Amino acid sequence: MLEPAYQVDVVVVGAGVAGLSAAHRLTSAGVTTAVLEAAPFVGGRMSTEKVDGFRLDRIGQLLFTSYPQLGHSPGLDALVLRPFAPGVLLHSDGRHHRAGGPAGGGGARSALHAVRAFASAPRPPAALPKVRARVRALRPVPPAAAYGAPGALAPEERFAAEPPFDAGPPPERAVPGDRAQPFGIGTPLRLRAALSRIATTPVERLLARPELPAGQALAARGLPARTVDGFLRPLLAALLCDPDLTTSSRCADLALRAFASGRLCLPEGGADVLPELLAASLPAGTVHTGVRVTSVATNAVTTAEHGVIRCRAVLVATGARSAAELLPGLRVPDFHPVTVVHHTTDEPPATGGHLLLDSERGGPVAHTAVISAVDPSRAPAGRALVSSTVLGPDRADVDDAVRRHLARLYGVSTARWETLAVHHTAEAVPAMRPPHDLRRPVRLLAGLYVCGDHRDTSTLQGALHSARRAAAAILGDLGTGRPMHTSDPVPTTSRAAAA
Repeated sequence: MLEPAYQVDVVVVGAGVAGLSAAHRLTSAGVTTAVLEAAPFVGGRMSTEKVDGFRLDRIGQLLFTSYPQLGHSPGLDALVLRPFAPGVLLHSDGRHHRAGGPAGGGGARSALHAVRAFASAPRPPAALPKVRARVRALRPVPPAAAYGAPGALAPEERFAAEPPFDAGPPPERAVPGDRAQPFGIGTPLRLRAALSRIATTPVERLLARPELPAGQALAARGLPARTVDGFLRPLLAALLCDPDLTTSSRCADLALRAFASGRLCLPEGGADVLPELLAASLPAGTVHTGVRVTSVATNAVTTAEHGVIRCRAVLVATGARSAAELLPGLRVPDFHPVTVVHHTTDEPPATGGHLLLDSERGGPVAHTAVISAVDPSRAPAGRALVSSTVLGPDRADVDDAVRRHLARLYGVSTARWETLAVHHTAEAVPAMRPPHDLRRPVRLLAGLYVCGDHRDTSTLQGALHSARRAAAAILGDLGTGRPMHTSDPVPTTSRAAAA
């Protein structure tokens, strides 16, 4: 018998969220697809360890309900997002101050001016679209409500705009008579108005600004030192996993905009639920784990276990370093290392489901939360799960240092807390230092493509959006009627260096 010219239309290398999302878009268009993953499980860095009934995320990167790709990506209809309480808690002078939420106060006296200066956003239009007013202003979301759970907002209300980033609805209406504020009675109303203006700032305007490291941009915009150190620096460090704020100021603007447009949230059941949902909803036989790809060409991939698989196009959807090993010359960014320390206790500190930041930066913890108060499915009954994130290189005494810091942040003894796991990931988040191209090419040449958070923004939103762009490029080439490359090798170093 004659061998077929190809076995599948497209081979996707890597079963992280980018590769799985791209596979969904391809199979939905009638393109036969095979996803090959070297690990025995899907998800890549979005993995969760199960220990005695606890679900422990290895990286714990923060998500936003305002990420439009969560609503536009096929395969995620069943995803349930558990939101943190609105805003964040800032620890300063031995006290907790609520900032950035619809009923919260400022984390520093100049927080309002910081938000305005950082975003330079215009005033919102006098009449907002009806659907926005109905979603956020007229129907405030209870703090304990879960997006995607029964009684939560409908998908068309949660995600009303198209990618790459939606403008987002304004925050919820002010609570009449809200006066429990350490920094002035009027601060909550003014802060919510400022956040509303940030949420409606066009992305094009943010991306047109001069690009600097985020820390320098804050200083260049004339912000008071107390504002930067007490509010914006801990907030942006947590959102970007970048304690030194070396990230591009444009990416920092987008992160602050996402914060203003939605709510910090977690996938119910753990980070690995998201890639598992994507994999489970693909056609049977699409995803193959335990298959290591050793080389790629425009018409085939070579595997260590199963030889050569012929195809019409190849999409490399691995992490940046693995992608560069398959595509010589592809740019490998620097990375922000992240350590997540998980503790359990039967006497959880009372934080009301908020994310807690340290304004004083008095220890290694960048942010911490009683995760089981946000998502009860992550801990067995009667136990609380406290997860804390440390940014920077690994350190031998991290657990002891984190315990001491948490005792100050929560105001309780942590001596009897049990350590469940310490997860250190050296290449957790690709760095986005200026100049940063938010839309790096996903099409290297006809038949060879690449996607992942290293091609976009270093977020879940960026990974999903790069998958959308790559799938569109593949479908465009397959549908042109032009012959695809049939024997081209991988690009040479000089050819791929610009990518």
